[in-house]
Amino acid sequence: MLEANADLGRRNTLRLPARATWFAQPESEAELAALLQDARYQSLPRVVIGDGSNLLLRADLDALVIRPAMRGMHVVEEDDRQVLIEVMAGENWEALVAETVRCGWQGLENLSLIPGAVGAAPYQNIGAYGVELADVLDSLTALSLADGRQCEFSRADCRFAYRDSFFKSHEPRRWVITRVRLRLNKSPSWVLDYADLRQRFAALPSAQQNTAGVRDLVCALRRSKLPDPQQLPNAGSFFKNPVIPAAQFRQLQQDFPAIVGYPQDGGDIKVAAGWLIEQAGWKGKRDGDLGMHAEQALVLVNYGAATGEQVQVFAERVRASVLEMFSIVLEQEPVVLP
Repeated sequence: MLEANADLGRRNTLRLPARATWFAQPESEAELAALLQDARYQSLPRVVIGDGSNLLLRADLDALVIRPAMRGMHVVEEDDRQVLIEVMAGENWEALVAETVRCGWQGLENLSLIPGAVGAAPYQNIGAYGVELADVLDSLTALSLADGRQCEFSRADCRFAYRDSFFKSHEPRRWVITRVRLRLNKSPSWVLDYADLRQRFAALPSAQQNTAGVRDLVCALRRSKLPDPQQLPNAGSFFKNPVIPAAQFRQLQQDFPAIVGYPQDGGDIKVAAGWLIEQAGWKGKRDGDLGMHAEQALVLVNYGAATGEQVQVFAERVRASVLEMFSIVLEQEPVVLP
């Protein structure tokens, strides 16, 4: 169950070198609770990771590192319109999306090919192509890292925001999510807000204009822009799309007419971080083992044996140049440890 001096380099998609004093992959909530209550490990900090797809490891972790490995999915309830499913935290997210589409359920197709485990999805409030996990999450179960106490969280309790949640910003490193409940549709309610996706969907034969068709298009779009972490180590989108006041956006439009922005509720504008990074000259730029991807400037890639500290220094250079050019502060997505 427990691995001492565990190698974390193969357990993060940026392939950054690091080791953990102890590493555990509990396969049940009972096993996890017992581990959290074990007096032998009470003096160590507890750190939770999923599949390491949103992680920046800067050094070794003198901690008990936990990777939830609970598996399983079942239907909790359903009617003619919707189905409520419960999925354990250790399930692979992409495998879950594929299974729900195969079952004819709608709601997750825009989130296809997002790497990671199901339990990590609420922590980050993963999102793509106009859909966020918050749109489909009903509730979840989590255990306190302090004592193994189990607690239920409603969607409101999760305090979801853009790439953010209660677990990430309000009580970080205090909970480990063990099961997630998602409410999906049985009839089409596709989200086709993004122009690329909408245009490609409209061009499909009518027989393919369905949930599986949306998923296929999302997969094709992602593969055309984002490198496979198995082939080229990366953590997906390294920076969040910044949200700025509409007045600031209009001012920027005067100097940069092609700037890409999306109106938000409340009047602010979400700006495409990839566009900002590209205009600042970083798209495809490489410095040693690190660089921003040639097809998607938002993705920082590790071409060789970069360390976490080197990644952080490189990312700060990108942030500084965007700030100087646009007066916009970029916020990075990956969670930094330690």
